[in-house]
Amino acid sequence: MNTAADLHTLTGAYAADALDDDERAQFEEHLAQCSSCAQEVLELTETVARLAAAASVAPRRALKDEVLTRIASVRQDVPRGEPAPGPSAAPRRARRFSRWALAACLAAAAAFGGTAVWQHQQAQDARDEARQAQAQAREQSQQLAEVLAAPDARTRTGELGDGASGTVVVSKDLDKAVFVADGMARLPGGKVYQLWFNEGGTMRSAGLMDAGRATEAVLMQGKVGGATGMGITVEPAGGSAEPTSSPVALMNFPT
Repeated sequence: MNTAADLHTLTGAYAADALDDDERAQFEEHLAQCSSCAQEVLELTETVARLAAAASVAPRRALKDEVLTRIASVRQDVPRGEPAPGPSAAPRRARRFSRWALAACLAAAAAFGGTAVWQHQQAQDARDEARQAQAQAREQSQQLAEVLAAPDARTRTGELGDGASGTVVVSKDLDKAVFVADGMARLPGGKVYQLWFNEGGTMRSAGLMDAGRATEAVLMQGKVGGATGMGITVEPAGGSAEPTSSPVALMNFPT
């Protein structure tokens, strides 16, 4: 049986529906008497709901169109030349022209064959890129779920301004953090939101947000380490090694 101290650590697992029947019944009995756990479960449940809509990462539309176009343009059978005709009574000039025509056809066939091989390789590269993107999306979703279901997961929600809100979930045992944003303002072209770990006023990059999404769940890159909070800045596309603008938001990590 879990002790009262143990029950306080089950908020994340409860919100992620990761408890067995006995643990769930015991925790719900505790939940009815613990306002702090009730509030944390409420915030985590909202985060899980946002995560369900925001955690999936689909390959970019342009990649799918590129793959389909390249596949459609690849010929599987390279044209083969007909066997050279036997001796004929054609004039020497005609035979000379035929030899030049045959050479030109062979050269064209060789060039076309090389192009087909190049196109096939390009299509294969595009398929590999799509598979890699899908694998990365699955891995990120799994890690996001691990943080949310961690027994020591703690959450904090705050307003980010302009109607946006953010929730940060931290697991010290996993040394990882997840940030869920809702209602983020769209940025002009060439700009992106960048996340930072705040270590006593020193900012350490924690990855980029998708500029095309107003709602998104992000597994912050790197270990939490000694960070006590996080910040968000607007940076040039691709991100920066250190902040180049004032933070649009700062949040302390839950304790």
